[in-house]
Amino acid sequence: MQNNAQPLNEMLVSKSLSAADYVPTLDAMLSRTLARIALKKEQGLRTPDELWIVDHNDVYTLGQAGKEEHILQRTNTPIIKTDRGGQVTWHGHGQLVIYWLFDLESLGWSVRNMVSHAEQAIEDVVNDCLKSHASNSVNTSADISAHARRDAPGVYLYSHLNTASNENAQSLSNAPADDAIMLGKIASLGFKIKHGFSYHGVAINLDCDLSAFNAINPCGYAGMQMLRLADFVAMDEQTQDEQMAVQAAEQSMQTIANCLSYQQVTQKLIDNIAKRHAGHIQLRALAPK
Repeated sequence: MQNNAQPLNEMLVSKSLSAADYVPTLDAMLSRTLARIALKKEQGLRTPDELWIVDHNDVYTLGQAGKEEHILQRTNTPIIKTDRGGQVTWHGHGQLVIYWLFDLESLGWSVRNMVSHAEQAIEDVVNDCLKSHASNSVNTSADISAHARRDAPGVYLYSHLNTASNENAQSLSNAPADDAIMLGKIASLGFKIKHGFSYHGVAINLDCDLSAFNAINPCGYAGMQMLRLADFVAMDEQTQDEQMAVQAAEQSMQTIANCLSYQQVTQKLIDNIAKRHAGHIQLRALAPK
């Protein structure tokens, strides 16, 4: 497991963890949060917030109030009870997980603010990818867009019959147009708040094997179709380590230029979150319920 801290601004750093087992990652995240809480309470110190960029080894996690009934089939993949909100989900390679270790009080954010920032950051990045890297195999990508829902946390993809109405809807609150058809869910959210500090975070399906979700009711929703970005945009199918080797050797540059890589999507999302953390991107109006 690698852990490389990178400053994003004066009060935000990112750390990358690869091939990370879930339990030691959770233990480290909780330990860091408790240490930050103690420093603030005992010494009045505000410590930099942290984004943990995690590539997890395969695992199912069951939220604090999670119901076993949403696990439909037992497999060789571990099932871990955890302390975040929400029901059961899967994490694994090809999925981008970002944990938000934020001091909400110092940011002036409510929990609802944080959830909305998380959803809107994912909307921004996924919609940018859909517009700029549409896959040749998906001719309708230009009419597909990402939106949050007020009744179910996360980000979902919608197909629009009327592109003009879609653009009008997005200009208001990024709500899907009235004629939009929900295709499924591309990103999940689950946070834990302790003494005003958040941990846990978001998971976005980039180029993962979605069959792992067949063994569960994702996030507690029976029949929820899970989606991945690679089925809607052109993505480099190399592994993360292979991509880094190619970039270092300056090979296959034309392929990299035409296809999104896992790292590029990750960086887009980190940049968007960092701007929101610094106050440079304000919340849009929330979509109606």
